[in-house]
Parts: sequence; structure tokens; C-alpha cells
Amino acid sequence: MLRMALALSLSLLVAAPTAAASVDGIEIHSTVQGLARGQTIIFVHGWTCDESSWAGQVAALAGEYKVVTLDLPGHGKSEAPGEGEFSMDLFARAVEAVRRDVGADKVVLVGHSMGAAVIREYALDYPEHVAGLVAVDGPLDMRPFAAIPRFPAPTREARTGMIEGMFVPTTSPELRAQILAMMLGAPDATAAGAMAAMFDPKNQSDVKIMAPALSIFAGNSNFASDQSARELLPNWSSEQFAGTGHFLMMEQPARFNAALRTFVEERAQF
Repeated sequence: MLRMALALSLSLLVAAPTAAASVDGIEIHSTVQGLARGQTIIFVHGWTCDESSWAGQVAALAGEYKVVTLDLPGHGKSEAPGEGEFSMDLFARAVEAVRRDVGADKVVLVGHSMGAAVIREYALDYPEHVAGLVAVDGPLDMRPFAAIPRFPAPTREARTGMIEGMFVPTTSPELRAQILAMMLGAPDATAAGAMAAMFDPKNQSDVKIMAPALSIFAGNSNFASDQSARELLPNWSSEQFAGTGHFLMMEQPARFNAALRTFVEERAQF
């Protein structure tokens, strides 16, 4: 009997395969772990980051859910689009390709920084597949970006300064080094193309997103907890983790994971 129970439990687990999704001929790297038939959470990283941003979440949540991480086009192990082809639409379609590949119907999407704008675009394009949205120190309402001038392509020196500004005094030296290596490892074309995609005026929209949504802001957040977001997100709430930098899910993984569990169990609409 014990052997049968063990065999059954093992059959319900996904052994971290990499998927073979593609969009516009671009191969998208993704990894699936956790319960084969569980509720599915897809994690979307930020600008010049990769799926390793979510290591603290995968390790903690794979025993409860199907956990999917991916590298957006031009990031990590995914192939890059051509010059001028980065866009929020491309990123959202990459997420959709991964969702189809893993066989999930409705999913909770978790997006960090630029990844929040990606999951917002996904919710606008594929609302039928969204059980909930969790933005991690990133925007779900892009209207404030209309007043921000488009940035020129950042130099490596500028990128380094931007990244160092994401930390707080309590960010450990090890975490600082890990994040700097990850973000500075992205190609210059990705840094420029993804930033241009983030500030593209085409991202502006007044269309409402009805799915449950949560924004978790860092203590040093540049994204104000603006209640006007509720105009476009009627089922939205927010909280702020005091004392954290931009990578709050890496700095306080236990606290973040608890907040995410609560959202999935109490508010997500699978």
C-alpha cells in the first residue's frame, strides 16, 4: 500500500522538463515543476532578467502547484527577435505559447517589474485564460507612462547605475552580485529593445481587466500605489513590503510566497 501511494504521488509531479514553445519562429525556453494536474502559476521576469529570478518561489511552491517559469524573447536561454521587433505583444504571445505547451487552461500570472506590464498585456489579449494577476513592483496600469519621455538605449554604465538603484541597504552583497550578473548578462540589443517596448505608446489602454489582481510594491518602489488603478482593475488590491528593494521576492521570499499563496487560494478564479 505504501508503495502504491508513493507511486501515485510521484505520478502527480512534473520533473522539471523544459518546454519547446515558440512564437514567430523564436524558441522560448521554459521550465515546468510541481504538480502535473495542479493549479498553474506562470512567473514572468522583468527587464534584462531571466527565469532564475523566481528560484525562491519555485522551490517553495512546486509541492502545491504546477509552477512554470520562462525566459522572454531575447532573455536568458530564449532566442531573440530581430531588431525593432521587441514589444509587449510579442512577450504576451510568448507567455501564451508556453501556457498552451504546458496544457493549462486558466493560470495565475505573476510578473515582476516589466513582467507586470507583460501579464497586463496578456490579460487584455487572452482574458479567458487568466485566473488572476500578481504584479511585483511593476505596473498594471500603463496610463501614467504616457507622461514619461521615452528613454534612449541605455549604455552599460547606465544599466549598472539603474540596477544599483534597485537595492536597499539591507540587500545582501550576494544578492546584489547575483542580480547585477543576471541583468548585465543580457545583450545590449535586449536592453534597448525591451526598454523601448515598455515605453511604447501602444501600451496605453483604458480597457478594464476584470480578473482578480494584486500589486505588491517594494519599500523603495518607483511605482506608486495609485488607487486610480482600480478604474481599470475593479478587483484590485495592493500591499507594500517595507524595507525591501525592487527584487522583493528574492529579498523576502517567505513573506512573498505567503502573500501569493493567499491570493491563489482566496481570490484566484480557476
